[in-house]
Amino acid sequence: MADSALGRLRILDFSRVLAGPLATMTLADLGAEVTKVERPGSGDDTRSWGPPHDSAGEATYFQAVNRNKRSLVLDLGEAGDRAKARRLALESDVVVENFRPGVMAKLGLDYETLAAEDLGLVYCSISGFGGRGAGAELPGYDLLVQALGGLMSITGEPDGEPLKAGVALVDVIAGLYAAVGILAALEHRRESGEGQLVEVDLLSALLAGLVNQSSAFTVAGVVPERMGNRHPSIAPYELLRCAEGELVLAVGNDRQFRELCETIGETALAADERFATNPARVANRDDLESLLEQALASRPAAEWVDLLRARRIPAGVVNDVGAAFEFAERLGLDPIVELPREDGEPVRLPRNPIKLSKTPASYRLPPPRLP
Repeated sequence: MADSALGRLRILDFSRVLAGPLATMTLADLGAEVTKVERPGSGDDTRSWGPPHDSAGEATYFQAVNRNKRSLVLDLGEAGDRAKARRLALESDVVVENFRPGVMAKLGLDYETLAAEDLGLVYCSISGFGGRGAGAELPGYDLLVQALGGLMSITGEPDGEPLKAGVALVDVIAGLYAAVGILAALEHRRESGEGQLVEVDLLSALLAGLVNQSSAFTVAGVVPERMGNRHPSIAPYELLRCAEGELVLAVGNDRQFRELCETIGETALAADERFATNPARVANRDDLESLLEQALASRPAAEWVDLLRARRIPAGVVNDVGAAFEFAERLGLDPIVELPREDGEPVRLPRNPIKLSKTPASYRLPPPRLP
């Protein structure tokens, strides 16, 4: 597409499930032409991951990360299809795969083999625990990486069991890192003519994605623990009970805390040495929580939200996913795009969050049916 950021880019996508397909859909939304290679019969694993399904019986999981792509069924165990895949790879700018390490080499579709014929090829491999060494043999499922990578250890109540995030967050983080890596490699190729291998593993992506929780350990030797809805370094930054419902407060500085105290009728709290600064509030968070909930018990959470937002204090209620989309609609964010299907009802999907003023994301193709 001439008016898109990546309209001249051709991607051959061997990836399945979430991390790889998210990376390639992100690039496809920005204009890239993506051909998704699927196995005969069942296709991508997520085609069978349901419920829920749409009215035509298609799994909504698959549809989440596969718009703007064309599907091509190839049996990579068959010589003719393998040769076709090789030809398509050498005609492409980018190849993406997330097979178990070593599989693509056995098929003759690995980076080293293809790059020997196409020095400009950008090749992205996504693995669970690295493509070489001891981690290469470990299966890379999101839940497993959430456990082994520490995310579950900091998610949940202090006296409860470890919990996974409510979505496959590690795959999402890895997919976005993969997209960034691909774009960086393409920029290098534009300058030098040389392609390269881009590698992203789920464990490393998670450890980087833990940000301040990771640096607490790497810099200060602190091993983070579960804190429920509290924040390890900020207070009040949590869920608080009200007369009706719960209020989310994200007070990030002392000015906001003073404004909070005035709004709830507890001005003296801001002058109390236990709460006057953020480090003091963190140290005395139990007392602070008790006092705040006593004051908040006079009104429902929804009323507090209106009062607090009027004074630019970050506050809200806990929406379910449906209410979250409705909230985004009210804000004018247009969170849903609709793609027509030739053989049925249109499919409605979350909009790409990247807004570009000159080359915006486009929505050209619905998630493909399996040929």
